[in-house]
Amino acid sequence: MANIKSAKKRIRVIDKKTARNRRVRNHLKAILKAYDAALAAGEMETAKEKLALAEKRLMQAASKGTIHKNAASRKVSRLTKRFNKANA
Repeated sequence: MANIKSAKKRIRVIDKKTARNRRVRNHLKAILKAYDAALAAGEMETAKEKLALAEKRLMQAASKGTIHKNAASRKVSRLTKRFNKANA
């Protein structure tokens, strides 16, 4: 355990950031699962809405540093590719 006041504060700050990142990642997983379910069921309108939401949330997570910018772009690209393939 840290003895220095600044080190104790850093521990508190890191705990908050870790909790926030965990919440964001879990939320992203839920959104992606909903997108997969809509795509598997063939509900293209719902899948289109979920895709837009997923893209927005992925980019938000990337801008806050929860996930890497390139990882977010790659995921959006793959989701869009799957949507276009299923839509064709």
